[in-house]
Amino acid sequence: MTATPRVTSPNVAGRMPPFLRERIGGLPRAFWVLFAGTLINRLGTMVEPFLGLYLTSVRGLSLAQAGLVLALLGLGGVVAQIVGGVLADRIGRRTTLTLAMVANAAGMLALGYAQGLPAIMASALLLGLVLDMFRPASAAMVADLIPPAERPRAFGLLFWAINLGFALAMVLGGTLARAGYLWLFWADAVTCLVFGVLVWRAVPETRARRAKAEREPGGFRDVLQDRVMVGYAVVFLAYTFVLMQSFSTLPLAMRADGLSPQAYGLAVSVNGLLIILAQPVVNAWLVRRDHSTVIAAGLLVVTAGTALYAAASALWAYTAAVAVWTTGEVIIAAVGQSVVADLAPEHLRGRYSALWGVSWSGGFLLAPLVGMRLLAIGAPALWLTCAGVCAAAAVGQLALGPAIRARQRALPRSA
Repeated sequence: MTATPRVTSPNVAGRMPPFLRERIGGLPRAFWVLFAGTLINRLGTMVEPFLGLYLTSVRGLSLAQAGLVLALLGLGGVVAQIVGGVLADRIGRRTTLTLAMVANAAGMLALGYAQGLPAIMASALLLGLVLDMFRPASAAMVADLIPPAERPRAFGLLFWAINLGFALAMVLGGTLARAGYLWLFWADAVTCLVFGVLVWRAVPETRARRAKAEREPGGFRDVLQDRVMVGYAVVFLAYTFVLMQSFSTLPLAMRADGLSPQAYGLAVSVNGLLIILAQPVVNAWLVRRDHSTVIAAGLLVVTAGTALYAAASALWAYTAAVAVWTTGEVIIAAVGQSVVADLAPEHLRGRYSALWGVSWSGGFLLAPLVGMRLLAIGAPALWLTCAGVCAAAAVGQLALGPAIRARQRALPRSA
């Protein structure tokens, strides 16, 4: 098969060592601006991980009240994905991403200074409504900039930047929180503004411009009528529901086994460490494989890791389970988002990315709601049910494989 032509100077890529050239060579400058902005933005992602502690310790909310505030934030995130997808297709990726980042900065500061439950709830809802608005625009921008064959590599690099930034943010956030939680809100707001300014100044609009008479009609109805895309979103809804249990119900299950919050933090830290170390090594090999098969394999590995929780009672066993399902997460992330870009018509890339984002937001919302009920029955019931859900998602992905491959074969091989 003819190699996909690179989109930057071959002299630049040619001077790189083969290991680096295979992983970062040949991507356009605009993508690297997006990469840098994403990394900076994630370095400032300090509010969400510490928000529960902030609400209960600084603002004096009860656990139930803090849970309500977090639910409002999550509910707003579902809406934000949809709004962001529409705006990305209508007014452009660059404008949408910049507006979202400015609104994020304002929302962070509003929540940080809000006092009293009504004001905090209103601020959380408003922040939620813009928090994830940038994601469909960012994904559509990558699809616009990068040829289909190179998209898995580009999305994989963004996944790595997100996890590297978040891992560092957790350390920096804990340090800043000692000086005062308000510093977290300011750090998050400033990094949002930096991301927005970077994109506005250094990334051209990537949405194709057409004369009014030539514009193709389309909306979310068209996305929902695409059975392959809807099926793919359902697969990732199930996957996210299972994945998020490790960040919602797992600490409670470990506490029931007599393990401390510090033990939970140690076990879950393996997730970020493995992603940062393993993803750059294996991504180049994974992206050359059939995408549906790769995703299904990753889902089965996540299934195995989740099932291991059912037999775990000691820290080493929980840590081993985290290491197993993280391996599956790395496998899935190699090609997961690029499939969305392959399925989407050019004029609906924002909306397709939004539906995929909604599946993630939906899984994030459902994870504690359903997981807590299953945990009340017993930890084995929770983990074995989740393993079954993930295994069913793997079967569903294999069933979607032929249709996804047919759509990918119809794609042009260069930008």
